[in-house]
Amino acid sequence: MAKLKDQNINQDALSKAAYSLFDFTKKEKSFLLIICILVSVAGIITPYTYAAMWFGFMLAAYSAIANDSIQTIGTFIASNQNRKWYFLWLFMGLIFVGTVTYSWFTYNGDVSYERLQVDGLDQAPQSFVFLQIAAPIVLLVMTRLRMPVSTTFLLLNVFTYKAGTILGVMQKSFIGYFLAFIMAIIVWYVLEKFVTNYLKGKPKNYWYFLQWITSGCLWAVWIMQDAANIAVFLPRQLNVWEFSAYTGFVFLGLGVLFYMKGDKIQGIVNEKTRVTDVRAATIVDLVYAIILFYFKAYSNMPMSTTWVFIGLLGGRELSIALAKSKKLKKRKARLVRAYRLAKNDLVKAGIGLIVSLILALIINEGVRKEIFDMIFNG
Repeated sequence: MAKLKDQNINQDALSKAAYSLFDFTKKEKSFLLIICILVSVAGIITPYTYAAMWFGFMLAAYSAIANDSIQTIGTFIASNQNRKWYFLWLFMGLIFVGTVTYSWFTYNGDVSYERLQVDGLDQAPQSFVFLQIAAPIVLLVMTRLRMPVSTTFLLLNVFTYKAGTILGVMQKSFIGYFLAFIMAIIVWYVLEKFVTNYLKGKPKNYWYFLQWITSGCLWAVWIMQDAANIAVFLPRQLNVWEFSAYTGFVFLGLGVLFYMKGDKIQGIVNEKTRVTDVRAATIVDLVYAIILFYFKAYSNMPMSTTWVFIGLLGGRELSIALAKSKKLKKRKARLVRAYRLAKNDLVKAGIGLIVSLILALIINEGVRKEIFDMIFNG
């Protein structure tokens, strides 16, 4: 009898999984058709290096910013839902243009703030394999599934020819996660009573001004960290025409993203506590910008800003749960919710990390050899 019951449970789980897959396919027919077209084009264009370079760049530019929008402009979109999308786009778009232009002039054609000058990433691709062009397509699918995947891991790892660089990026990213988690707990535990009492009624107009300033600063610092993820397909020094194409395409891609109000991935921000309030969004952006600026100054090694962001949101949710709930039963429920949100984000980001490592091992013979030597030869 128990065996039959277990079989029924397994069949139910299988039926639910099959139905979820069918439902997703039905709802996302147009998106899946686009993915099939992109995969086909990637397969055809891969042998033609120059065309593959620009095709891969365009895919990376849109997929990276669409996925990472939750970190930087996610709270900005969430707390400015009543404003015209093109005002938001022009504000963030012009900051992008100014930030990459400064890097291009200062670092002799390098738009990555020297993130692509580290050992293992300093050589531009001389040819491409299919999986390198397909990596941004994988990122598009994960973004559609609302997964906060690290674009740094998924896009940079497939071009890194040294395992030590991959380990360096992972180490810096994990340190960033724990630092953001702990800092968020401290900051929001201290501020929660003040925030609870102060975040009442309609925000004063100056809060919108402060939020636009902090969001703009955060966006600029994020570009300094993550422009490398987009530029990794391109030469390490761009001439004026290449720079114009790079900047213009990303600027227009931002317009599409703002028009769609962040698309599916925006739900990750909207489900968190009070981030649609402009005052709470301002504090999130300020703390995040400080952390990213610290790591930018720390070293030129790239890092996953996604892991920093989910650490920040996870610590914030936990801190709010601890500070807000006086009754034990209520506190337990809030802690369970905070744990669930943090775990879900971490698991999804972890899946992206595993995918990126598998791709790196398949694509790069040098990385495979280094890792196997480390495992088998100590």
